[in-house]
Amino acid sequence: MPSMPPPLPEPHVLNQIIISPSDTDYLDQLIPSIREYSVGNRTPQLLQSLSRFASDKEAEIEGICNTNHQEFVSSVNSLLRIREGTVSLTAEILDLNQSIQTSTERLAEQKKALVESRGHRQNIDETSRAIQDCLEVLRLANQVHDLLAKKNHYAALRALEELQNVHLKGVTQYKIAVMIQRSVPATQRAIAEAVMSDLNTWLYRIREMSQYLGEIALFHTDQRKSRLKERAEKIPYLEHFNLNSAIELVADEDEEYDLLENEDLQVEFTPLFECLHIHQSLGQIEKFRIEYANTRRRQKDLLTPPSITLIDEDGASLHNLLEEMAGFAIVERATMKRVPDLRSSVDTWNFPVRVFDDFLLKLFEKYSELLKRRFSDDFQEIVSTDDYMPMPIQTLEEYDKVLNVSWYNSGKPHEEQIFPCILPFSRMYPLCCIDIRNFLNQFYFFANDDFSHPDVIDETLKDALDDLLSRKVCDTLVERLSSQYLGQIVQILINLEHFEAACRELEMLLAAARTQNSTGTSITLRATEKFRSNKKSAEKRIFEVVNSKIDDLIETAEYEWMSTKPPTEPSNYMQTLTRFLSNIMNSTLLGLPTEIKELIYFDALSHAANMILAQPLAPEVRTINPNGVAALAKDVEYLAQFVDSLNVPILRENLDELQQTVQLMQADNADEFYDISTRNKKYGRVDAMQGPILLEKLTRTVQVPSKVDKFTTLSSRFKKTQL
Repeated sequence: MPSMPPPLPEPHVLNQIIISPSDTDYLDQLIPSIREYSVGNRTPQLLQSLSRFASDKEAEIEGICNTNHQEFVSSVNSLLRIREGTVSLTAEILDLNQSIQTSTERLAEQKKALVESRGHRQNIDETSRAIQDCLEVLRLANQVHDLLAKKNHYAALRALEELQNVHLKGVTQYKIAVMIQRSVPATQRAIAEAVMSDLNTWLYRIREMSQYLGEIALFHTDQRKSRLKERAEKIPYLEHFNLNSAIELVADEDEEYDLLENEDLQVEFTPLFECLHIHQSLGQIEKFRIEYANTRRRQKDLLTPPSITLIDEDGASLHNLLEEMAGFAIVERATMKRVPDLRSSVDTWNFPVRVFDDFLLKLFEKYSELLKRRFSDDFQEIVSTDDYMPMPIQTLEEYDKVLNVSWYNSGKPHEEQIFPCILPFSRMYPLCCIDIRNFLNQFYFFANDDFSHPDVIDETLKDALDDLLSRKVCDTLVERLSSQYLGQIVQILINLEHFEAACRELEMLLAAARTQNSTGTSITLRATEKFRSNKKSAEKRIFEVVNSKIDDLIETAEYEWMSTKPPTEPSNYMQTLTRFLSNIMNSTLLGLPTEIKELIYFDALSHAANMILAQPLAPEVRTINPNGVAALAKDVEYLAQFVDSLNVPILRENLDELQQTVQLMQADNADEFYDISTRNKKYGRVDAMQGPILLEKLTRTVQVPSKVDKFTTLSSRFKKTQL
């Protein structure tokens, strides 16, 4: 079903629309009503209602007018009269307005002229102030450059900061401000470059005076050392304190000396402080630190040459270099004290030490060569001039001196030592020990705590000492083993024994020194083994000389193998031989260790037994009668008694073969030798080849030798003599 139309508007609604206080309210109320009645095509109804409402209002107005007509007419007349007065008044007002307007135009023109005049004056005043501000800015800008020209760098920087932060802000609208603002960084750079130029000039002068500063420092250091030494001589306790120790500084405070500020030299740090302050104000402190460090590093590199030589004999170049280095280091240390944050300690002291290391190593090589050459000559002279006799000691004082310098232990309590006495070694041993100690001390005198290559010194010292002991001592002693004098050879053996012991002590001493300096590994000297091995050579040489003497003595033996009468006493050669062995045991070999003496005796007796046994085995001996065997037996028995008197049972074994061979030659039943069981019991030491030869030469009869036999015997002796 179609929707029902809304009812017609009520009269009070229309009244509200008509009496609305404003057009807006009227429309606000009318428009919704029109919109409602337009729906469903009911507009005519609305118009009808409005027409009817209008007619009602007109009838109402007409009724009101009819009721108040007389008052209305009176009001209209009054209004007409008022209108007439108003018209005339309007005319007067128009005339007055015209007059006022004319006066106002003239006043406005005057006011405009006055305003324009005041504007010009204000512009002039503003221009004047702007000119004054710009002139002040220009004055300050010129003042900055004037101060920079006068090298008042910090004042110039302060004036520039005042110009930039204060005065330029008042003239920012002018081009001159822009121009000056743009020039500020360039001016700041100019100030920084100017102070850096002054600083570089200062650094150049510092470099020029570094050598003189180092010379003064080294001179006063030597004086401090002298004063320290003098005080230590008076008070020995002060010997324990080094230079720059607290005790030394307190003791030397009366002699305080300022190296940088004295009557001979003044070192000012103002350029450095000013440069540092300006760069800090510019916010460029890190850049300055880097540039300053690079400059000092370049100066340091120029200070250290690529290599150092010892061409000048007086060492002037080295001395000057050390003075320059000392001066450079003093300035760096003073700079770090005054400006702690300027540089790191590593960058300050990081010298290129490779050059100095190379130089010190070369210097040490030269030093060690000279030292080795000097001590080589000393050792050569000591060894060549030695008397090769046991060293006599007369007094306790002399004995203590020898023990203090030598590596020797007598094994006897000091208070029990009787004087005069004889030490086993010759004079060369303590003299060489003194030289060895001096050699060590002078080597380590070079190698103080400041030398950074203790391992090089340790190895060089070891090699040099090894070479000196091996070539100049051991080889020289070995050369003298060719002597035919048994006492000298024995003394050489004793000296070799003590030098071997000294080498072992030196190995421990060098190891202890190396423990303080480097790794502390064990040390082995080649000389130790060389002395030990050459002791064998000396022993062998003693064997040779002793055996040669034995050979000479036994060659004088004159056995008559076909003698017509038995012997009554031992042969002369045998008596001489035993006397010789007794003498060397009690005199020449007395200083040797017991085991060596026994070994020499053992070898000498073994050799003598072989040489005696070779007598009857000689090819020219064809027959031997009992008297000849008896003579040999008497000599062997005499030798055996001598050996028994030595109270060394082991020596007796050397005569077993000789004695059993003589017993075989004297046996009634020689056939027992060919019976193995009997031979092992009675003749076990007899040589299986020599025994039959000797048995074949034996004869049971005693014959008077013919002239031919005598001639043959004389001929054989003559041949021996010729040999």
